[in-house]
Amino acid sequence: MSDRKPFVGGNWKMNTNRTTSSELTRGVVDAVRNQTQVDVAVFPPFPYLLAVKSILRDRGSAIKMGAQDCYHKPDGAFTGEVSIDMLKDCGVQVVLCGHSERRHAIGETDEVVNQKVRAVLDAGLECVLCVGETLDEREAGHTDPVNQRQVRAGLADVTADQMERVVIAYEPVWAIGTGKTASPDDAQDVHHKIRRLVGNLFSVNVAERTRIIYGGSLKPQGAKDILTQPDVDGGLIGGASLKAAEFAAIVQAAAAAG
Repeated sequence: MSDRKPFVGGNWKMNTNRTTSSELTRGVVDAVRNQTQVDVAVFPPFPYLLAVKSILRDRGSAIKMGAQDCYHKPDGAFTGEVSIDMLKDCGVQVVLCGHSERRHAIGETDEVVNQKVRAVLDAGLECVLCVGETLDEREAGHTDPVNQRQVRAGLADVTADQMERVVIAYEPVWAIGTGKTASPDDAQDVHHKIRRLVGNLFSVNVAERTRIIYGGSLKPQGAKDILTQPDVDGGLIGGASLKAAEFAAIVQAAAAAG
């Protein structure tokens, strides 16, 4: 992982309720309390942001609170959307943009994802830009073109200085919720190519500082092999983030790999 500090985020997706989100937050705080080698973030559903932030603050935790999505406009007649100022008001520090489930289930385009990325960064927050290919795209040999298109589009008009607040998450769509995981070699190959592209878009120095994390159904038992790859800088965790012990085990694996 070079000198890049690992980043591990727990994406709770549309799971938990008021009680279980609080219990999970307390469990994660306790499980990673002494962990300073990894940047840790949790991404609760919108309704529980305030409760989660309250627990993190009261316990003096360094865990960052993230949001799973945002809208790029500051305010207005956008029923059902949540603005970045609203998220900041809730204590959000980092926002996911372009998660595969929003691209493929909600229909977000590369242009929409880029609007959100730029709005998040312009607001001074951190951004996790998610990219990745579907099974059909992978089987057609389009893994690299898809990832390159999504990275180029997602980072359009982003400055080199803003890249300090960008994490790129490679999430092979075919591995999410299927129990499948990219092999360590596969993950390293894609991460290396993404890093090389970032170097072409900005500079080698920016590319070397940019954290690129893996987001394809990473589990504790397979975390070490993935996270020890030289261009893998952590993980965006789905199902395993809903259990504090499993999430903490991945955080520990990232710390050991770093």
